[in-house]
Amino acid sequence: MTKTLLAVDGNSLLHRSFHALAGSQLRTRDWQATWAVKGALSQILGAVDRVAADAVVIGFDDAGNNRRKAAHPHYKAHRTEKPADLVTQLSLAVDVFWSAGLHVVIPDGLEADDVLASAASTATAAGWHTVVCTSDRDAFALVDDSTSVLRIINGGVEASPVLTPERLRILLGIDAGQYRQYAAMRGDASDNLTGIRGIGEKTGIALLNAFGSVEAAFADVDTNGGARVAEVLGKACVKKLADPDGRAAFWENVELMTMRTDLDLEMDLTAASGPGLLPVDPQGLHDALARVEFHSLQWLAARVLASAGDDAGADAPGAVVARAPEPARVPVAVTAAAVDVEDDAEDDLTLF
Repeated sequence: MTKTLLAVDGNSLLHRSFHALAGSQLRTRDWQATWAVKGALSQILGAVDRVAADAVVIGFDDAGNNRRKAAHPHYKAHRTEKPADLVTQLSLAVDVFWSAGLHVVIPDGLEADDVLASAASTATAAGWHTVVCTSDRDAFALVDDSTSVLRIINGGVEASPVLTPERLRILLGIDAGQYRQYAAMRGDASDNLTGIRGIGEKTGIALLNAFGSVEAAFADVDTNGGARVAEVLGKACVKKLADPDGRAAFWENVELMTMRTDLDLEMDLTAASGPGLLPVDPQGLHDALARVEFHSLQWLAARVLASAGDDAGADAPGAVVARAPEPARVPVAVTAAAVDVEDDAEDDLTLF
């Protein structure tokens, strides 16, 4: 049976949980804010359970040293300062997830998306299937025969669609391999990226279905006077595709939206145990959740993450791990200055 790697967008889940659960104002007895961390962890547990994951990797942005921002200063430049409780919970999440035995990766100068893409590449090479867990549409570009996307929407993990190549085609009207160019044409307001002016959702889909790629449409404009573009999309579209500024924005977006697939995630999917592989150490998991007073998640976490097929001491709610704790793992270092989040506006995608 093909094994499954769950690749989680940590920034996406934390950001979504922070706003969705802000009304709870959940905190520890010493007043440490924890509602976003608990919400994200609950979603991770639900995702592991739903897809029967054999390994988990969680990616976070290295916002303190972002190479994309350095090369393109306008990238995400409009984002405002984040609430203090969000910043502290992003940092806390890294510590809690790592201490619980989950594999956390913060790539130097890069973003969570690069972890997701590299995880998919690593898993495919090992003969595994990957499920990417995120609320961000950018991950649609990763969908293929060995990678699907659990796109978190309102209603939680169980109500969220698992997007395969076939389902993505039904949903958007284009193939997964065309998604990056589709997004680059439209731009992304949440990342402060403009696209080709006048090319919206319907025109972008029609263009890709008619020409297969944006390059082919550009070539028709450059070598054929845009005759076929005019026939399929209208004469006004010829001018839009010929605009040098629009083309420059498109190619810049393609560069910024292309995810790295070659990161060393320090995971060996051929090993019997090790970073990212389940089950995790039950005592470390129990202690990590106890430190942040996530008592209501103990049983589910033990069943989902620490069970080796025999329920590993998680036969009933309230089960206690009795053996002595092992030395704590050193958490990945992350500071408030190195924390960033997604500002994507919540949409109403509910298909599948």
